[in-house]
Formats: sequence, structure tokens, C-alpha cells
Amino acid sequence: MGLPVVAIIGRPNVGKSSLLNALAGEMISIVDPTAGVTRDRVSTFIGRNEKFFELIDTGGYGIVDSDQLSDHIESQILQAIATADLVLFVVDIREGITPLDTKIAELLRKHKLDVLGVANKADSGRMFSSAGEFVRLGFGEFLCVSAQNNVNKTVLLDAMFERLEPLLEAGVPPEPIMKIAIVGKRNAGKSSIVNAIAGSERVIVSEIPGTTRDAIDVRIEKDGKTIVVIDTAGVRKKGKMANDIEFYSSVRATRSIKRADVVWFLIDATEPVSQPDKVLGRLIAEEYKTCIIVVNKWDLAKDVAATGDYAEYLTKVLPGLKYAPISFTTATVGKNVQSTLDLSAELFKQATSQIGTGRVNRAFEIIRSERSGSKRMSGKSPRIYYVTQVAVNPVSFVMFVNDPGLFDEKYRRFIASRLRELLSIPEVPIRLLARPKDTRPERSKD
Repeated sequence: MGLPVVAIIGRPNVGKSSLLNALAGEMISIVDPTAGVTRDRVSTFIGRNEKFFELIDTGGYGIVDSDQLSDHIESQILQAIATADLVLFVVDIREGITPLDTKIAELLRKHKLDVLGVANKADSGRMFSSAGEFVRLGFGEFLCVSAQNNVNKTVLLDAMFERLEPLLEAGVPPEPIMKIAIVGKRNAGKSSIVNAIAGSERVIVSEIPGTTRDAIDVRIEKDGKTIVVIDTAGVRKKGKMANDIEFYSSVRATRSIKRADVVWFLIDATEPVSQPDKVLGRLIAEEYKTCIIVVNKWDLAKDVAATGDYAEYLTKVLPGLKYAPISFTTATVGKNVQSTLDLSAELFKQATSQIGTGRVNRAFEIIRSERSGSKRMSGKSPRIYYVTQVAVNPVSFVMFVNDPGLFDEKYRRFIASRLRELLSIPEVPIRLLARPKDTRPERSKD
């Protein structure tokens, strides 16, 4: 049996995202005074005594969305309701019952759901008496909380676990074997890719740029194993960011790259590689991230001669990602999406390779014989005495050398490129650290 699901439902700007963040104890959903920030379903796990449930934040019901996405947002809310074992019906205690609250109450009764009423923004006990009127909505007394000030958070959690007790089973949710971040500029097709991987409309897809705002974790099962796919907001030039929401979305996208095991870097085949694309490419390379360059909308690329020509073009404009394989997809029909997922697993295997010290040093012997490194102004040549692997994903080596200052970036790139070939990890980044020889740990005499 899957984990019980709790959906947070309410009209716009009653504090649903703040409540999810408060219950989770961390910033998961973007919170902003602007109504309608949340559009997709954003979820997290809440646990106590090794019993867990999934908590889902939804968009504001009845929102008049500035990007004409109201129907999409409502569809996501209805999908959350369809899977929910318990609904947190959130209202604003300061505003009392509104027509939208009444409409939501009718919707929840229609679906015959288990509903726990929550009167949010009750920042002090003096406000609690105002919650009495919400009994008229038909779900009993509403629990007074303040998500912003953590008022009655523990009381609410107690009530939720009590309601869910018959459905809760001991056991921690399975850890994902791999996290994949889907990143790219706006309207490159990231959400379409996520839905194609998930096999359902998990996130909103629209031709309107900037539809996705949060970084949304979507858990999928493949071959009996759990994978997390992270849909991110589209990146654009900083100078063109219209508001705080776009800024926070961009920050979330950057963080998603850092916590991912594999990055799918989406390129829109119908447009030239842009400055935001190049900035993302540099960030991925600087973070030494295992990456697949996913050229999406390939079916619409009328002016491109062949995949080989386009791959050569990408190598020129994204030189820091020469190691990254390229996949050509059409996300709207799912073409090559599953094969790209299989490629991710292969790259993850490469990136987590533990390579024996003897094999590593034999590879370095070959590199030394090919190119000793040119002499510097000091008259010294860079010399490597001993190498050991210290980490995976990225595969990282410490080189014990005569002088770390002699190992410039160009020489390190040459070494990394040859190591990928010699160690059979051709498509993942390699991080090289140089240390003076006298800091080398003593080698075992065994």
C-alpha cells in the first residue's frame, strides 16, 4: 500500500504554501504575497515515529490567473483531491467566509472527502473566537493556526496523524536511487519532458513561458526502483526578471542542479543557443555535474541538416560540456524520452564508479608518457607522483605533485579528457585536485 496523501486545498492567498513549509520545517513551496504563485502540485513527506504521509500543496482554487492558466491549475487541484485520503481545507481567519470558501466546501462535500478545517493567519489567541463562523461550511470546528508564526503547528500535526492512523504503516519512504534535474531556458519543454517520464500530466504544460515556478520533485518507479525527477522554472537573463517570483524560481533551479545526480540540460531545437543557455552550461560544468544535453522539439527543427551537424554546433557553443552526450527528443509525443532515462542510469553508473588505485596510476603513467607538460617560467615541469580517488559523482582524484601551481586549467582539462578514455568513464566530468607531494598519506605496506 502506498503512503497516505494529504492535500492542502483553499482559495488564493490563504497561506497554503506557508502551511506546507511550516509543517515540513523547510522552504519547499515559494511563498509570496502575490496570489496564485503556486500552480502545480508541490509535495513532500511528513514523518513521525517512522510513519509517513505525503503532503501536497496546490494552487489557489478559483484563481483568475494572469497567464490564462486557471483551468490547468484547477485540473491539478482536482487531481490532488482524487488521490487524497485527507484534505486540509484552509481559510483565512481574518477575512471570514467568502463565496469561494463556500464553493470549495461544496466541491469537497461532492467528493465525500475526509476534511480537516484549518483557519490560518490566527497570529494570537485573541483571534481564535472568530473561527466559530467556519462551522457553517459543514466540516465541524476549524483548527486555528498561524503558519507564519508556527502557532498550533504541533496540534495540527497531531490531528493529521490521528485522522490517518488507520492508513499509516511503519517504514521510511524508499530513498531515490537517482535524482534528475530538468533545466533549461523558458519554454524549452521541461514540463512536457517531466510528464513524458512520469507517464501522466504531473505538471502544467503551456505554451506560455514561465508556467513552472517552483522546483517540483516528481517521484517515479522504474524497474522497481525510485527516481526523483525535478522540474524547474525556466531560466532567463537576470536583467529581464520581472519580479521576486522569477528571481526565487531561478534560485530554485540553480539549487536543483546542485542537488541532482544527473542534469538534463534542455535545448530548444527551434532557436539558436542563447545567452541563458550558455550561462546554464557554464554552471553545470563548474559544478562538475553529470549531464545529458537534451535537444527538444527536434521534430520542429526544419533548418537543421542532421544530428551530427547539430552536435558539432553544440560543442562549439557549449565547450565546457564536451563530455556530455546529446539526446534528441520530442517530449510532446514522448519520443526518445525513455531511452534518455536509460542513458541517465548508465551515466550515473559511470559517475559513481570506484576505481582501483592501481588502475588509476597506470592510467596516469600513460598520460605522463604522452605529455609531460611544458616547462614553466620557473624552469620546472609539472610532475605527478601518485594519485588516488577521493569521491564519486563527480569522480574526483587527488594528484600528489611537485608543485600544484604548475597544473593550470588547460593541462587539467587534457588530463581529465584522457582519464575519461583510459578509465572507461567517457561521458562524465572528472574533478582533479593537486596537492604537494609531502601531504601524501602513507601507503599501506600490505
